[in-house]
Amino acid sequence: MVDLSLYNNKWYHPGAGIIKRILWYYTNEIFFVSGLFPVNGLKILLLRLFGAKIGIGVVIKPHVNIKYPWHLTIGNHTWIGENVWIDCLTHVHIHDHVCISQGALILTGNHDYSKSSFDLIIKPIQIHSGAWIGSRAVVCPGVSVGHHAVLTVGSVASKDLQPCYIYKGNPAISVKYRPL
Repeated sequence: MVDLSLYNNKWYHPGAGIIKRILWYYTNEIFFVSGLFPVNGLKILLLRLFGAKIGIGVVIKPHVNIKYPWHLTIGNHTWIGENVWIDCLTHVHIHDHVCISQGALILTGNHDYSKSSFDLIIKPIQIHSGAWIGSRAVVCPGVSVGHHAVLTVGSVASKDLQPCYIYKGNPAISVKYRPL
């Protein structure tokens, strides 16, 4: 039975002080989540100012939500689609030439449902070069998406995805080899 009065995540440190987190919260809401500022270069500059490592040729569409950019690395020529949520409670590394389509969730955090205290669990995510995360797909904590792997629309990756395979379903299973 879950007893949320027992919940305690004092062990977790988000990697920045309260002032930086508050500044990022408002920056994220105004410049990223709201979609009022579609200028890509401004978003890249703001992410870098807050500690993200961003390559060249990165495209970030409107309405993207990023939790803690100081835990984020994005390689060259990567596209982040509308309404993507990158929940970087810990490190997220998105390599070169990756496409993350509309509404996808990149989740580094979850809760331990087997404990009544519902403890926080965080694990890093790697999305390797040439991978494609389909619209409304979910990449769960600790998952490594292999190079040129595809996670199809609405699928859920709860385990590592091998390179050059197409994955479908919940949980995602490989359905086809994707030759380079």
